Amino acid sequence: MNTMTDREWGLGHEDPALFDPAGLDVDQWMAAIASAGMTGVILTAKHHDGFCLWPSDVSAHTVAASPWRAGAGDLVAEVAESARRHGLRLGIYLSPWDRTEGTYGSGRAYDDFFVAQLTELLTRYGPVFSVWFDGANGEGANGRVQTYDWDRYYEAIRRLQPDAVISVCGPDVRWCGNEAGHTRADEWSVVPSSLRDAERISEQSQQVDDGEFSRLVRSNDEDLGSRHALAGRLDDLIWYPAEVNTSIRPGWFHHPAEDHLVRSAEELFEIWCSSVGGNATFLLNVPPTAHGLVAEPDARELQQLGRLIADFRARTIPTVLSPSSTLAGDDAAAPAPPSDFGPNAARTWRPDPSDAAPAITVTLPQARSVEAIVVSEDIRFGQRVERATIHAAIAGRLVEVATTCSVGYRRIVRFDPPITTDRLVVTLVESRGVPALAALATIEARVEHPAAPAR
Repeated sequence: MNTMTDREWGLGHEDPALFDPAGLDVDQWMAAIASAGMTGVILTAKHHDGFCLWPSDVSAHTVAASPWRAGAGDLVAEVAESARRHGLRLGIYLSPWDRTEGTYGSGRAYDDFFVAQLTELLTRYGPVFSVWFDGANGEGANGRVQTYDWDRYYEAIRRLQPDAVISVCGPDVRWCGNEAGHTRADEWSVVPSSLRDAERISEQSQQVDDGEFSRLVRSNDEDLGSRHALAGRLDDLIWYPAEVNTSIRPGWFHHPAEDHLVRSAEELFEIWCSSVGGNATFLLNVPPTAHGLVAEPDARELQQLGRLIADFRARTIPTVLSPSSTLAGDDAAAPAPPSDFGPNAARTWRPDPSDAAPAITVTLPQARSVEAIVVSEDIRFGQRVERATIHAAIAGRLVEVATTCSVGYRRIVRFDPPITTDRLVVTLVESRGVPALAALATIEARVEHPAAPAR
């Protein structure tokens, strides 16, 4: 509905007749999303204004009251079916704040309503991989504020979709702390349990419809998981990995006046490298137009982003890995996590516990220009690496070319400028117990071909 009214936050009670996207084509959405290399899609099934994109049994403020599809449409169903056709997993965003629902602010009666809508969304549309909540909490028409029964919401999700991850205002995946695409220098998945406090998240969520929030960076709590940050809290730690979320546009809904402000593929690729390559997931908001399509500039940049990511992965250099320490043996309890960086991925290995600084030597077939090295821990054993150094053979001697602290699921360490070498040594200088690596890859620098002369 916000798309139709050209707002970021609706006021509630908008006329359902406004919702009639004449050219709606969800396959075009999914094609654009898949072209960027994404693996899932999370639909905003209902925002704060309360208008439902499915025919809810407990609300009259839905697509069933709109002229779209003559009142017989179900956009959640169309998205779910199209996502499956395009190999994308389905996720659901449902705003806990509803500016139309009359029971908002009444306590249990509103919780009953909200759980009923959750139940509809989690039982009608097949498997759901993510349920995404924010902490927006405003006053209802009667001036009262609703205290959300988060535990009840979580119980319903666990019961109805046990494989779904509950994100942001939830116990499974936490917000990185901003909506600008900014990532911490070191992101830890092991953090104090207090970070699961939904009220704290809601206090830092968007408070005003100003069109600037998605580009605002706040640097508080930059260190969440170092030994210093965890001092005195070692008996109260949880596994709570981060998600980096931002929009391809200044706002979260499509506004024609922002068509020239779409983030470039190059900027989005930098965010991908620092988020996916910084032990976090990357959620990119892509808003369709009032006509019902992903706008041309958005689709163009998404496709180019996919090309940049595919090119980065394709430049993985086949290498020989030679651990300099005595290996304790591959883990036989479960298969090693797969790597998407080519055939040189190492099998899971753990060094001898007596080796204080285990190292892996990466030998290239010949001297190459190297742009990055990608390191992944086997997070079935937790997140253990605290500091790693990378040395490269340059002009006949080993030179330190990079250092990184936390690694986690994936760390992309880039060299600027690229280095030319035939051998790199990755040394795990500090770790919490015996480290376990799942993959190691080197990325060849892109070759820039000169432009053809004009004729």
